Amino acid sequence: MGKIKSFFNYIRHHYYELGKVLMFIFAMVLVYWQMPRVGKFRYEFQLYKPWQHESLYAPFDFPIYKDDEMLKVESEEALKSVKPVFRYDLEVTKQARQKLEQAFDQQWNHHGTMSEELNKTTLLELFDQIQIQGVVAHDKAFDGLDPSALVSLVKNKTITTVPFGTFLTMNTAREAVEEWTGQKHPGVATQMISNLLLNALHPNVVYDAAMTQSEKDKALSGISLTYGMVQKDELIIAEGEIVDDTDFAILNSLQHEYTSGSFAKNDSNQVKISQFLLVALLFLMVALYLKALHNEDVFSELSKIVLLLLVMVVMIIPSYWIMKLHPSFILMMPVAMLTLIMITFYSPGLTFTIQVITVLLISMAVPNPYQYIFMQLVASMVVIFILSRHKSRRHYFISSILLFVSYMAVYLTFTFLSSGSVDWSTVGMLALNALFTMLSLPLIFLFEKLFRLTTSLTLMELNNTNTPLLRQLAQTAPGTFQHSIQVANLCDEVLYAIGGDTLLARTGALYHDIGKMTNPMYFTENQHGAYNSHNDISNVESAQIIISHVLDGIKMAQKARLPEQVIEFIRTHHGTRRTEYFYIMEKREHPDQEVDPADFTYHGPIPFSRETAVLMICDSVEAASRSLKEPDENSIGNLVDNIIQKQMDDGQFQNVDLTMRDFATIKKVLKKKLMSIYHVRIAYPDK
Repeated sequence: MGKIKSFFNYIRHHYYELGKVLMFIFAMVLVYWQMPRVGKFRYEFQLYKPWQHESLYAPFDFPIYKDDEMLKVESEEALKSVKPVFRYDLEVTKQARQKLEQAFDQQWNHHGTMSEELNKTTLLELFDQIQIQGVVAHDKAFDGLDPSALVSLVKNKTITTVPFGTFLTMNTAREAVEEWTGQKHPGVATQMISNLLLNALHPNVVYDAAMTQSEKDKALSGISLTYGMVQKDELIIAEGEIVDDTDFAILNSLQHEYTSGSFAKNDSNQVKISQFLLVALLFLMVALYLKALHNEDVFSELSKIVLLLLVMVVMIIPSYWIMKLHPSFILMMPVAMLTLIMITFYSPGLTFTIQVITVLLISMAVPNPYQYIFMQLVASMVVIFILSRHKSRRHYFISSILLFVSYMAVYLTFTFLSSGSVDWSTVGMLALNALFTMLSLPLIFLFEKLFRLTTSLTLMELNNTNTPLLRQLAQTAPGTFQHSIQVANLCDEVLYAIGGDTLLARTGALYHDIGKMTNPMYFTENQHGAYNSHNDISNVESAQIIISHVLDGIKMAQKARLPEQVIEFIRTHHGTRRTEYFYIMEKREHPDQEVDPADFTYHGPIPFSRETAVLMICDSVEAASRSLKEPDENSIGNLVDNIIQKQMDDGQFQNVDLTMRDFATIKKVLKKKLMSIYHVRIAYPDK
């Protein structure tokens, strides 16, 4: 009982870590389950190139398969021997003859001395003569068929071979009737019989597409797919030997047997175990890589692990299904889309690593893994090079174009190396592959909302000062709006110098003071020398109004559905500092009373990243610099040094990975920028 309790206690205290493990196991099992159960041929070879492996002996008996060109020629020859099949419809002929007799009986009116029996006999003989010869119904399937070509005719459950020209068409049948009409026939009502015949004639020979196709299938099924055998332990090719046409055919046949022949069937357990070990090893590599190099930014968050594994599975599983259903379409699968999605949420190094692992997993099922891996990794490097520097929508389109160029460069290189010709169907599939990568944009939007992550695309949209929230800030609190823009510029410069996410910090800086819109006139930057509203209230009330702009800003940001990463800048930009002015004024006005510091202290938390820490510094420095009566090099330098030192003494940067060198760089950049803003000239030393 104690062990069970300990077990559940362990789960309760480590459920988050166990969740990560379960996600990796689930993804691994899913990939392994969907992987095609085929053996892998471990040798790479090219026609007319040296065999770069050890001498190869046949591991088992296997047939030599004909190549596509040979099968195509034999198929064409086999199809030439197939005769089109036509079916004689006795029922149509019988019904047409009965209707003709009825029509004759209705129209005959004893034309003079003419014999009714003679005319009826003449009519039916002519009808039988034409219909027995056969009137063929037109069909596009035999357009252009030579009259001398032999065809098969099914009549009375027997098949006979006749020339196609034996049959009449409706036009030639009418011509025969008209020719008969032009002749003299004593005792016969020529015109009446002609009219009746023309109305009674119907096609009674029909092209039978199903039987014709059946005959074609029989002919094709009779073609042997092989033309020889290789015995077990027979030397296939020696080390260093040039791969000629015969060797190439034998090696392709052996590769075929490994992937779909007797090897895959007889050694299925071996294949399954090998595949499981490889899949498990690759997923273990992903987990260890994340734990070792991305523990803080990725591995510590379950949502980011789930997104990473989901993107991998979305690329791998469809690739496996393509290989099962139509292997020739594998080049159409936009695997590089993983790179476009990953680099939007993760670092370039992590993106490339995951792309490599994903391509390796897919290559375990493709027929030519070396070329496939080379092609995908070259394309991925091109995409990473472009999108690691720019992440606008325009660059996503550019990436798709350069992706196709990369694919074509690798494909043509391998084609020319093997002395082959360009397959335009492959070119078309590569073009569709590049086109399909544009699906990454809606997927990025979906993943962003689903996993509550913020991409550079969203941040660039939020950086637009015409967004509703920033327009409202500009109209309601114009001084705060200008302050926010200046702080954003300072954050941009500082993070560019020390390293960091400049776009995220700039966005956070633009929105960090939106809470001041609730009481704009209680903040000095919006008063412009007008009456100070704080004169009518107590110091505690003033401090609470000032402090409340953080909470008000969080509520506004949440209502506007700003990303959580941006809201964190609002939440932390004052940390746990005090509103020093009102705190000191309260102590001066009530020297004999105990002043509670909590009434004058922001709720926090303190900054947790270099971006939020830089915003705190830039916000304080920019605001304080406006109080300088005569800004010069010394006053600006002292201001920057004192503010940063005070924040350090207050413990505001305990959770931030900033070094003393970083702080020195921050001070240097801020001093330089503030001197530029206030047009301060450097004081040159006297001679």
